[in-house]
Amino acid sequence: MDYTTLGRTGLKVSTAGLGCGGHSRLGQSYGHSFEQSVEVVRAAIDAGVNFIDTAAVYHTEEIVGAAVKGCRDSVVISSKLGIVRPGTSALGEEYLTSNEYVALAEKNLARLGTDHIDVFHLHGVMPGQYAYCREELVPALIRLREQGKIRFFGLTERFIHDPQHRMLQTALKDDCWDVVMTGFNMINPSARDRVLKVTKDRNIGTLIMFAVRRALGSAEASAEIVRELAGRGEIDASTLAPSNPLGFLEEPGVATSVVEAAYRFCRHGAGVDLVLTGTGSVEHLAENLASLSRPPLPQETLARLDRVFGTVDSVSGN
Repeated sequence: MDYTTLGRTGLKVSTAGLGCGGHSRLGQSYGHSFEQSVEVVRAAIDAGVNFIDTAAVYHTEEIVGAAVKGCRDSVVISSKLGIVRPGTSALGEEYLTSNEYVALAEKNLARLGTDHIDVFHLHGVMPGQYAYCREELVPALIRLREQGKIRFFGLTERFIHDPQHRMLQTALKDDCWDVVMTGFNMINPSARDRVLKVTKDRNIGTLIMFAVRRALGSAEASAEIVRELAGRGEIDASTLAPSNPLGFLEEPGVATSVVEAAYRFCRHGAGVDLVLTGTGSVEHLAENLASLSRPPLPQETLARLDRVFGTVDSVSGN
C-alpha cells in the first residue's frame, strides 16, 4: 500500500480509501449481514487501507464504528452529512440551520462510536446551495471543530447532477476547505482542469469518487454511453469498436480489465491524493486494491483516452 499526505491536513493516508456507500454500501444493499460488512472493513484495514469514508445517508457508520474498535487511532475516518432537512429533496432549499446541523453531526459521532471525526464533509452540495453552506453551515463546522468533535472540513459535490463541477469551482475560491471530494473518471476527466489543478496548487486534500461506475463495468454499458455521447456530437467514436468501445484497454501491455484501467487512470492523475473504492466482498476488495497498486497506464493509452473523452463533461458514468 502506498501512502501520501492529505493536503494541508497533514494526515498520512493510504492512496486507496474504502468507500462505504455507492451501490454496495459494504454489501448492505445486497442483503449482507452486519458482520459480513464489518469483515470487509477489517479486511481493508488489514490490507493497509487507513482511510474509511462513510456518511449518514449510507447507513454504514455503525458498521465502521464496530470495525475500527481497537484500532481507532490508526485509521482516518471521513464522514458526511447532508445539508437539507431529512425527508426533503437533497436538491432543494429546506436547509438545516447551524444548530440543527451540529445536533445531527453529533449523531454521526454516536453511530461511529468515536469522540471525533477526522474529516467531516458537507455532503452532496449543488451549485445553488453553496452560498448557504458558506454563510450558515461553515459556522457549524467551526463550532464542531472548536469542541474537538471534528478535525478538518470537507466538501463533496453531487457529481451525477453537477458533472461540470460548478459547485466546487465556486467553493475553491474560498479558503475554508481542507478536503474536497470530486468525481473523476476516464469518460469525464473534466475535474483534471477544473478541480485538481486548483487543489494541487492550494494544497487541498483531494478524494476521488466515481472512478468506476456502471458505464465502466461492462462492455454493454460502455457501448451504451459511447453511443449516447456520440449521438450528441460530444465525442468521435469512429476509432472505437461499437460492441466493446473500451476493449483497447484490455490489450496486452495495457491492463487486464477495463475496471483495472479505470482505477489506474484515477490513481495516477495529477493532483489526486486518494481514490475511493467500494464493495461488499473481501475478494472484490482485494482485486480493486491490486488495481490501485499498479503503475500508470501507458502514455499512448492515456493519449487515446484523451483524444476521445478529453472534453466530455456531461456524464458521471453512473
